[in-house]
Formats: sequence, structure tokens, C-alpha cells
Amino acid sequence: MDDGGITIRPYPESVTVRFRDVVIASSDKALELREPGHDPVLYIPFDDIYFTHLEKTSTETKCPWKGTATYWRINGQGESADDAMWAYEEPKAEVAQIAGHGAFDPKHVVFEGVIDAEQVLR
Repeated sequence: MDDGGITIRPYPESVTVRFRDVVIASSDKALELREPGHDPVLYIPFDDIYFTHLEKTSTETKCPWKGTATYWRINGQGESADDAMWAYEEPKAEVAQIAGHGAFDPKHVVFEGVIDAEQVLR
């Protein structure tokens, strides 16, 4: 089956994700997913995400190569951002590596430790 040209590799640096001043995730086991026509996306293992600051929403989207994405709202410091994290909880076989990982919308969070913040995670 076609994987849409997606590549997944371990990200070589530790990454911290913040919403306002709240650390939402911190990991040295992130995966970098590259998909033609899209900016690279970091997927953080669920074990390294602080779900106490997250609340699952009813939003779902479908990708022909990855499957169905589910979304979470981030809460912190009295503010929130809807659908700011997503995950493919049961991804298609071609991208099975991202199961158990979440990705964050860079419009809502700040990434620390990213090698080239201008190229990755725009």
C-alpha cells in the first residue's frame, strides 16, 4: 500500500513542549515525521506527555496515509487551546511507529530543543 512518501525517524535531540509557562511534554524519544508538501512534525511518546493538562475532544480527522487522528485540548494557567494535540491511536500499518505518540500544533505551543525551529515545526 502507498505510504504517501512519509518517512519517520528518531529525532536526535531532547524536546520540551510548553503551553504558556506549563511544560506539556518532555522527551528524548521523539519521532520526526516528514510528509511531502507538509512541514515536519514531531511525535512525542505518550509516556512523555503530561496528560493532566490535556482533555480529549470529539474532533477527528482522516488522513489517507496515516488513518484517523483524535484531538486534545490543552489547559494551563487558566487558558486553553482546543485541538492543540493530535494522535493516530490506531495508525495504518505503514506508519505504525507513531502509535502511542502525540503531536502538537506549533500555533499553540512552544518547542524547546528543536534543532532548526524555522524549518521544523512551523
